[in-house]
Amino acid sequence: MPAKLSVNLNAIAMLRNRRDLPWPSVTGLGRIALAAGAHGLTVHPRPDERHTRHSDLPEIRALIDDEFPRAEFNIEGYPSEDFLALVEKHQPEQVTLVPDDPAQATSDHGWNFVADAAFLTPIVKRLKKTGIRVSLFSDSDPAGVKAARDTGADRIELYTGPYGSYHSDSEKAAKELERLGKTADAALAAGLQVNAGHDLVVNNLPALAKRIPALAEVSIGHGLTADALEYGMAGTVKRFLKACGW
Repeated sequence: MPAKLSVNLNAIAMLRNRRDLPWPSVTGLGRIALAAGAHGLTVHPRPDERHTRHSDLPEIRALIDDEFPRAEFNIEGYPSEDFLALVEKHQPEQVTLVPDDPAQATSDHGWNFVADAAFLTPIVKRLKKTGIRVSLFSDSDPAGVKAARDTGADRIELYTGPYGSYHSDSEKAAKELERLGKTADAALAAGLQVNAGHDLVVNNLPALAKRIPALAEVSIGHGLTADALEYGMAGTVKRFLKACGW
């Protein structure tokens, strides 16, 4: 089965937040994305709420529960106590833990699973007790995946930023793709499922899907939102689904 597509709504929220107005509607465009075939919605509610606001979360949860019960809600972020309380309140199907500093513009690296194991393990256990699937943000490094598994996590999410940044250099992109592929191979062999996200676009998704045929999910925000300005949200979701192999 091809990788499922989760649409990250942060870029839409950031555009909305430029004005004290309710548009563009985060939930409205989320509804269009799900109606067009997206399998889920992702948000990254940062402490300063510069993108998704905390008040968006109950609305997205209700949208999925009331209109698209087969879709999934994925909340990602650094596992501070405030973030964990937010997650436990809104009960997403999946939480993706990232090692972000609150001041970062965007996620730009994965966990050091060996060094961070003592920190992550009780957090993973706490979240899984509530029935939430846990994914950990990961660099393209096969050596760390066993330590990731030992935290009790269900999945890793491959940080594909470097792969996406080589959009004009096919040789470097191919090398990074193989690093991602080897990391995925090691994760799957260790019993973890594999997600991917960051700077994925229609042009680089097919090669990723081909190299990692067991890829479970891709979470895409910036590139998808940029395309939506040209093709509309529904048309863009269909383009990305096709790129995933649907």
